[in-house]
Amino acid sequence: MKTICAISTPLSEGAISLIRMSGDEAIRIADKVFRSFSEKQASHMTGHTCAYGKICDGEKTVDDVLLTVFRSPKSYTGEDTVEISCHGGIFVTKKILEILISSGAEPAAPGEFTKRAFLNGKLSLTQAEAVMDIISSEGERALYSANNMREGAVFKKITKVRESLVSLLGSLAAWVDYPEEDLPDVELTAIEKTVSEALGELKALIKSYDDGIIFKEGVETAIVGSPNVGKSSLMNILLGFDRSIVTDIEGTTRDVIEESARVGDITLRLCDTAGIRETSDTVENLGVNLARKKLEGARLVIAVFDASRVLNEDDKKILDEINPKNTLVVLNKIDLESKITKDSFDRFEVVEISVAEQRGLDELKESVLKVLGADSFSSQENFFASQRQKNCAEKACAYLKNAISAVRMGETLDAVTVMIEEALSYLLELTGEKASEAVVDEVFSRFCVGK
Repeated sequence: MKTICAISTPLSEGAISLIRMSGDEAIRIADKVFRSFSEKQASHMTGHTCAYGKICDGEKTVDDVLLTVFRSPKSYTGEDTVEISCHGGIFVTKKILEILISSGAEPAAPGEFTKRAFLNGKLSLTQAEAVMDIISSEGERALYSANNMREGAVFKKITKVRESLVSLLGSLAAWVDYPEEDLPDVELTAIEKTVSEALGELKALIKSYDDGIIFKEGVETAIVGSPNVGKSSLMNILLGFDRSIVTDIEGTTRDVIEESARVGDITLRLCDTAGIRETSDTVENLGVNLARKKLEGARLVIAVFDASRVLNEDDKKILDEINPKNTLVVLNKIDLESKITKDSFDRFEVVEISVAEQRGLDELKESVLKVLGADSFSSQENFFASQRQKNCAEKACAYLKNAISAVRMGETLDAVTVMIEEALSYLLELTGEKASEAVVDEVFSRFCVGK
């Protein structure tokens, strides 16, 4: 297999850059370009050791570096690996990479180092996918789950389900193939029990993915309301800086303004929308239509109302359009005399605030987490690293449900066996033990170069 190399740190100016090289020729190539100040070359170094020296282009010194050697199979990729830590200039980093390539290495494809770790049995496919989650995690819970995944938590759960199904298939095969042997009858209740337990485990993992995805990808959030209720002011408060224009003039916001804000451990993809009302102004009406589209597609809706005035027709129409299941009602301007109360919104989660006096903002953030269900999500839970994993689990669940139905309807054990085998094949695809080359390539194509 070819020896690959890539820059593993962001290509920008900094204190240190790291170039990684992996493959059978990695140490030989390092010997060609590295001159140790202690005269200890890479080929004489044991695994997990470093040497201080310089990278040379012929007789010309390029940079002083720290070179680290990892010997096969005790390396990230399972191959001989060399890592070069150099000064973090863009030119010098690219120059060292060019020297390695001219000395016999080849540029790595996206995710190729981690792909080799998977192919060499260092990681399962689920663990490999978790590596990208660690890199892209934006909060403590997402990072905790990604690390659990990398350590094999989900793989172990899937393996437990798989082993129970394999054991069941073994019993079914023996009973069907050797009817003349004195084997105990297969109890239909035992089959249903084993399959139901496997189904329950998979459903729990799927649910944890649906619950936990908000920590990984953030939440599309639409801030809606009639004009001049404080939507833009609320967005600015959540962001911590002035992004939306705030005036006393109704209809100031005519387009959708989008930014991201952190609430607890969740990123809200905020959309400040035009005030929703009936209007004859052509431009404002375009903004109102955009607001309604954002409202329809948002996972979280923050509906803002002015507590200092009674609900008008525009407010009532907004109430008809929003769904209590994903909406937080915010009663703003409680620093003024209140004309409406929480009782007017009995189906909704409601919080009272004053943006002007910055009151109730902690309660607002707590209510956001409550509406999303994130307040009860345990940081100890694990969830799938990708939609691919979830899809495999869902397909396995469908076949397990069919197997249970087949048992209850009295179909042949051959038919039940086929359905369980199909479920098992999707679990093996999930972990990578039976994934096609196309699936593996798709997984690693999403990685950054150098990882």
